[in-house]
Amino acid sequence: MTSERQKMLAGEPYRPGDAELVAIRAKAQRLMRAYNGTTVSDRDLRAPLLREMLAGIGPDTDVRAPFYVDYGCHITLGRNVFLNYGCVLLDVCDITVGDGTQIGPMAQLLAADHPRDPALRAAGLETGKPVHVGRNVWIGAGALILPGVTVGDDAIVGAGAVVTRDVPAGATVVGNPARLLPLP
Repeated sequence: MTSERQKMLAGEPYRPGDAELVAIRAKAQRLMRAYNGTTVSDRDLRAPLLREMLAGIGPDTDVRAPFYVDYGCHITLGRNVFLNYGCVLLDVCDITVGDGTQIGPMAQLLAADHPRDPALRAAGLETGKPVHVGRNVWIGAGALILPGVTVGDDAIVGAGAVVTRDVPAGATVVGNPARLLPLP
């Protein structure tokens, strides 16, 4: 028997009201509330909260509060990652962020999705697709990375971009929907 969490992580339609999923989200909300009540000078409080909330966090990673997650336990941040104020990571599937990546304020990495079939939506089912951000990526303020997107190493995502497709390594994308800028 496949659990709703297993379905969720596999990108299959799942029931978000499942007791296990509700309990994991509740734990994440408690940890977020505690984390978001800290300041940058509270390093001794922040580090343990992030370690408990996330699947993995590398050394020298800085997450500015407020910070928002669905579950938290499906997020892995590499070393020397920077997330500015107000970032949202909806992790119904895995979200990974590579070493040295910098993410601007109010950026959103969204693994959460909804079925395209209206009958599945009406039945209360949800879906998701993993989001992967490579090493040394710069994601500008207010950018949206949508479900299933991979952003390659050394890429740049312009402020406010809505990224609906994979971004090749070293590329720069801007706009809504995001499109590649020509190389200089």
